[in-house]
Formats: sequence, structure tokens, C-alpha cells
Amino acid sequence: MDRRTLLAGGVVLAAGVGAGVGVGATALARGGDGGRAAPPPEPPVPFHGERQAGVTAPQQPATQLIAFDLAPAVTSDGRTVLRGLLGELTRVLAEAVGGRSADARLRGGEPARLSGLVGVGPGLAARLGLNVPAPVLAELPAFSGDRLDPARGGGDLLVQLCAADRWPLSVVAEQVGAAAGAAGASVRWTQSGFLPRTAAGSTPRNLFGFKDGTANPDEEAARQWVWGPPGPHEHGTVLVYRRIRMDTAGFTALPADRRDQAMGRREGDGAPLTGAAEHDEPDIYAKNHDGSYVIPATAHIRLSSPRLDGGARMLRRGYSYDDGPGDRGLLFCAFMRDPALFTRVQERLAARDALNPFLEHTASAVVYVLPGVREGGVLGEGLFG
Repeated sequence: MDRRTLLAGGVVLAAGVGAGVGVGATALARGGDGGRAAPPPEPPVPFHGERQAGVTAPQQPATQLIAFDLAPAVTSDGRTVLRGLLGELTRVLAEAVGGRSADARLRGGEPARLSGLVGVGPGLAARLGLNVPAPVLAELPAFSGDRLDPARGGGDLLVQLCAADRWPLSVVAEQVGAAAGAAGASVRWTQSGFLPRTAAGSTPRNLFGFKDGTANPDEEAARQWVWGPPGPHEHGTVLVYRRIRMDTAGFTALPADRRDQAMGRREGDGAPLTGAAEHDEPDIYAKNHDGSYVIPATAHIRLSSPRLDGGARMLRRGYSYDDGPGDRGLLFCAFMRDPALFTRVQERLAARDALNPFLEHTASAVVYVLPGVREGGVLGEGLFG
């Protein structure tokens, strides 16, 4: 076939394809046999509101956490610096979350469903005399078995971004980093995480294969245990972060019944060993005929049961991570009114949890997650009052 014949054939083929597209588009517009029209795109996650959307929005499949330290040189005027930085972060996040960013990399494509949250660490709150709940001014204590890397935890300021995929996270993280750098802050650590694809309303699984987040509180319980009491901190909360390395090969090599006994739930449907469905309330006091507990004394869900803490619950929004061979696991992210709840639970787990041989806590952080912001306002306005 010579070049002229080839080009002519290409023109005919292109015309045929164009005609096909036109017919299909007409059929879609008329509701004919060409197929059903695509649903309208989902609206962006609202940025403004009483609470930060990074806590309240539906959990997205990808996350990026970035912790910053304010430079010692600006500590003497730290309040002014922090005000300016929070103003810039408010602008960056409001534009990105609302789909109004001038960055061309965030235009077009599928809806990002981006959300974010900003929190301040106890060290910064103490140095600058910030108005935060008193329990947040203390770091978490050391726990038995911890192997914490200081370079991977702590920090003066924490930003968590969540989205439908990694692409917008990378772009917005760059913008956040630029805003922080301009204020004299430096990145202390950063960590990415992911979730498996799950049906709407279902609980995602962790890298051990078990559902993670089943016993989260409903809105009524969250008002009591997650959000601050009435007053200036009413719509703030505390985020406890733990980076937990998991020996997935060792755990999944166990027989299925031993995995279920260690967790206290059935891997298949997520139901507690005392129940028939995932959301059945575990009965940690139920016993077998021989007097042993149905949910073993060392089972993970028994030791972390709200019944051992007066009903107090955390809102868990964890992610998995994979940083290469031998370093895969869980990014434990839990929200609560008072981090003393996490301390009590973790002390029990560190002492007796059947999962301990397969877990290693490698990083830790606690931050006060700021209340939301009204339109025209700035995150953290209540910190300085």
C-alpha cells in the first residue's frame, strides 16, 4: 500500500469513527439505544463548616500526612508566625478542596473528593501558650514494646490530606509545603497510606485481612467521646497517630481459627466470635461450657473493648502503608476527646494482646485538631484567645 492510499484510508476510517461518535452522542442525548447518560459528577467535599472535613467526610482511599516544625528562630514571635501560616493553609486547602485552585494540575479528571485537616502538637501549644484542651498539652507516655523513631513522629503542626487517588494529594502536599516553608517551618516527617476498594458503606480491611473500624461510634456517641465539650473546643478533637509495622507473612501463616481467636472476630464476615454479623456488639464476658471466654482474654477486641472504659469510644480512620520489603503495616489514626482513652487502651494491649508478636509501633504523634472555619475566616482563630 502506497502512502497516498494509506492516507486516504485513514481519512475514511477517521470519518467513520467520527460518525459513530456522533450517533452515540445523539442517542445518549435523546435517551435512545446508545446507552445511559453518565451520572453528574459528585460535588466537592465542603471545606467550610463547624468541623474540619478531614474528620467528618467519608473516608477516601488515599491519604498523605505531613508534619512540620516551626523554626527556633521564629519562636520568639511564634504566635504571629503561626497566625500567618494558618491563614495560608486555610487559603490553600479552601481552594484545593473547593476545586478552585489555580494550579492547572488540579483541573479536569475525575472528582478528587479532597479533604484535609490541620492540627497543632503539644510542644507548640505549650511553647506559645495556645488555647487548647488541657489533656493535649502532654505527649503520650512510652508503652511496652514501642520502637519509636523520633524522626517519624511528633511535630508542631500536622496536616492530613485525603482524596480519591494519589494525584491530587501530591499536588496539594506540595502547595502546603510551600506555604509552610515560606513561614519558616520545615518538614519533620511525611507518610502516605491507602485503603482497598470497598463497596459504599462497608468497612475496609487492613493488611492482616480483617475489617478495621467496625466499632466506630455513631453521631450521638461521637458528641460524647470524640468532639470537645460545649465551649471554645466544642468542634475540635484530638488525633492520635501511630505507625504500626505488621508482620503480615507471619500472621497470615497462622491457621484461620488462630487468627480469629487472636483478633476476637471472624476474618470472613467481621463478626465477633460471640455474634452472627459484623456490627453485633461483642460480648466480652460470654463463656464456653468449660469456663473459658468465647472471646479469649488476650483477643485484640476484648482488650480494646469500650466496656472496659465506661463506654468511651474512638473514631478510627486508619490506613495501610507499604514502604518496601519488611516495612508494611497500619497507620492508626483515631480521634477522641481525651487522649487518656488511648493511653488506657494501649497499656492493656501492650501487656497482653495476642497480636503483639506481629506488631511493632515505630512512630507516634498526638495533635489537637482545630475546629472548622466559617467562610472568610481562618483556621485556628480560637488558639490565641
